[in-house]
Amino acid sequence: MGFARTCSVALVGVEGVLVEVQADLEPGVAAFTLVGLPDKSLTESRDRVRAAVVNSGGEWPQKKLTVGLSPASVPKAGSGFDLAVASAVLGAAERIDPRVLADIVMIGELGLDGRVRPVRGILPAVLAAADAGYTQVVVPECAAAEAALVPGVSVLGVRSLRQLIAVLADEPVPEEEPDAPGRPDPLLAGLRMPGTGSATGMHSAGAAQHDQGHDLADVVGQTSARTAVEVAAAGGHHLFLEGPPGAGKTMLAERLPAVLPRLTRQDSLEVTAVHSVAGLLPPGKPLIDVAPYCAPHHSATMQSLVGGGPGIARPGAVSLAHRGVLFLDEAPEFHSQTLDALRQPLESGHVVIARSAGVVRFPARFLMVLAANPCPCGRFSQRDSLCDCPPSAIRRYQSRLSGPLLDRVDLRVEVDPVTRAQLTDPGARGESTATVADRVREARQRAAARLAGTPWGTNSEVSGRELRSRFHAVTGAMDEAERNLERGVLTARGIDRVLRVAWTVADLVGHDRPDAGDVALALQLRTGVPRGVPMAIGALA
Repeated sequence: MGFARTCSVALVGVEGVLVEVQADLEPGVAAFTLVGLPDKSLTESRDRVRAAVVNSGGEWPQKKLTVGLSPASVPKAGSGFDLAVASAVLGAAERIDPRVLADIVMIGELGLDGRVRPVRGILPAVLAAADAGYTQVVVPECAAAEAALVPGVSVLGVRSLRQLIAVLADEPVPEEEPDAPGRPDPLLAGLRMPGTGSATGMHSAGAAQHDQGHDLADVVGQTSARTAVEVAAAGGHHLFLEGPPGAGKTMLAERLPAVLPRLTRQDSLEVTAVHSVAGLLPPGKPLIDVAPYCAPHHSATMQSLVGGGPGIARPGAVSLAHRGVLFLDEAPEFHSQTLDALRQPLESGHVVIARSAGVVRFPARFLMVLAANPCPCGRFSQRDSLCDCPPSAIRRYQSRLSGPLLDRVDLRVEVDPVTRAQLTDPGARGESTATVADRVREARQRAAARLAGTPWGTNSEVSGRELRSRFHAVTGAMDEAERNLERGVLTARGIDRVLRVAWTVADLVGHDRPDAGDVALALQLRTGVPRGVPMAIGALA
């Protein structure tokens, strides 16, 4: 009787569970049994592993073979267990020393010819292995850079099962012939899901720092909206832009990711883990270090927005926008239940999806930008009467965004139509993305220094209780906000959000604590009611 074991990782959301892959050979009729709650793709690994071992020059054992995946109570899905199953079988057949396999974690899919293909979720799988105390990991060669992001782990990238057998058996490692030059590497197909990429609006390529193709200087006029974008980026505040078509709402949202600071190392690992599970990692770039940008169409379902789907839940748009920007253009056209599903992640920063197969938790700390027309025709305004919509249609259109959802939005700005004089005036161009981004970075540094030693990194994350007990404004600065609370203009959550925005304004202009001017600007950005303060951040400094 032969027995061998090695390890692999089962992903539950973006969290990994170590799975011990055991192979047992007994005398009897040749058979291959796979146990341990495998799904369809994992059950098919029996045929893939057998063909890969034979085509790699190995001899398939003609005995009763049982492969167990432990713990058996955890559902296993995907083809990433192939490499561990093949190694355990070869260890039980004594082609490889079983003692060598016991402390190695193996992740990868096998082709019928023995080539090792990448799978989604390499980074969170290796993170789980490191947390469990394992220091040696075997992954596909093209995913080795992603696995190497985890410190303290020795990564071995292999291109074929033949190479892995040679390394583990201490034999000369054979060279694999590269593919023809100019042809795409077929092994990279496992890193992406069909229907993903930059064309879907769910990517991080458009968020390159100071992207010259999306400069804030291209936005003509819109002083209030530009200020709101800057405050949103500095404090991580949610933003609602309302205005007629063609006023620049989408332009502002597309330029917001470039204003955000680059991600920290920890944030980069979190974002990369989510995108790795979703199959959205950019080719040749294993680490995402810029804020992602996600702009789903208004026909998106609730599952595509918050996560879920049949079988094992997958991350939705709110998780793909983690530490980045979620832009919902034409927000009233989204289904009302879909929008209201955003309330919990907006408050908690994560999504918990409960299914019969288990509970999955995805991170979802994003900056939400809503864009909407004021009415169905888009021309309704308090200043003129160009709108042809009846009042009932306007009320019905605007009521599609529920009050509880808008109460969680810190900044609400009306985007005015651009005039001919503004379009033709060369001096109407505002500050560039680089200038605004530098100011945002300095404001973030001030906030980080103030919040050092706390679990929060930005002003928008600070709890209301801590705001009222530890982070006070200048004496008398909040009087107007408190009067708005008494009149019912602000809710209790709303006055906390006004104080958060006031702290962000103070960080941008260099004040130690928010004064009356900072609070007035925060109130104006929250309620839309003019307070007699300059809207440009530079005028307040």
